[in-house]
Amino acid sequence: MDFSGQIASQLNAITILPEGIVIVTLLLVLMTDLILGRKSSSWLPYLAIFGLLASILALYNSWDLPNPDSFLGSFIGDNLSIVFRSIVALSTAVTILMSITYVEQSGTSLAEFISIMLTATLGGMFLCGASELVMIFVSLEMLSISSYLMTGYMKRDPRSNEAALKYLLIGASSSAIFLYGLSLLYGLSGGQTNINQIANTIQAGSGLESLGLAISLVFIIAGIAFKISAVPFHQWTPDVYEGSPTPVVAFLSVGSKAAGFAIAIRLLVTAFAPVTEQWHFIFTALAILSMVLGNVVALAQTSMKRMLAYSSIGQAGFVMIGLIAGTDAGYSSMIFYLLVYLFMNLGAFACVILFSLRTGTDQISEYAGLYQ
Repeated sequence: MDFSGQIASQLNAITILPEGIVIVTLLLVLMTDLILGRKSSSWLPYLAIFGLLASILALYNSWDLPNPDSFLGSFIGDNLSIVFRSIVALSTAVTILMSITYVEQSGTSLAEFISIMLTATLGGMFLCGASELVMIFVSLEMLSISSYLMTGYMKRDPRSNEAALKYLLIGASSSAIFLYGLSLLYGLSGGQTNINQIANTIQAGSGLESLGLAISLVFIIAGIAFKISAVPFHQWTPDVYEGSPTPVVAFLSVGSKAAGFAIAIRLLVTAFAPVTEQWHFIFTALAILSMVLGNVVALAQTSMKRMLAYSSIGQAGFVMIGLIAGTDAGYSSMIFYLLVYLFMNLGAFACVILFSLRTGTDQISEYAGLYQ
């Protein structure tokens, strides 16, 4: 191999170094729990947080890589993916810190919970940089299946079981719809799986496949809208948020949503460039519906977690405005909004966790007199 080839292969590995650090952290957590058992539960969360912070540092060091493509173009480590991957990793680090006392009080294994959360983080990070159809779907399923497991983690709580079952059934349906949209895209491009190659093939085509492309667009937007809980694909959100363990809800509302927006930008801006006007129109409608319904229905809630669920639906509408703008300033505003939302939302859920640990309830009426 010549010198330039060696440099290219090194950059190839550097691109997924942050994910490699998360994988090593995940294996360390699993092995330590296997060998030491419950004795290690006092410091294992901090090991996971350290690994996630090291991953964020690796992401910072890979800013402005000269060759961000890796694995034959199936993963892109460009600056956009670096920012979204950092948001996912940071939201997990904060969530693990919030969940230590909560999970221990429930009597379930903290190490297993952290392992599942790190697996979900890995799926979310890979989804943020995926630029190939198979990798997009595998990363999405890795994130989704881990989320289903976390949602039903409190096995003794019937609400947690109900939330997990609802999430699994609706999530499986949305994944099937999303996969059908991807398969149409694969067929229209003549068997291409790389997003950039698909875009080139479609733009070079005669436009006869515009109906097929429109159908593919509708199915893919349905899958993405489920992930970011946009109206009218939001029905799962209030029930799942209310029944799930609170730290899981905190992660779903920030980490999972950030990954959803990252893949929305990657897929829609690249592969669906010929139908930009159409998807802008669809997302405008979704944004308006999400902002109106999310904020209005939140007013009538009696459960704090349900109110925060409708709030997150409304927030998704605000973030979509940046996507609809379609400019660098628009995408920058999305990222800035998500970064602020990360700390504000996780802060709100930290307060809900602290309150529920003392009182055992999340009813808004029970918060009366808290100011004293």
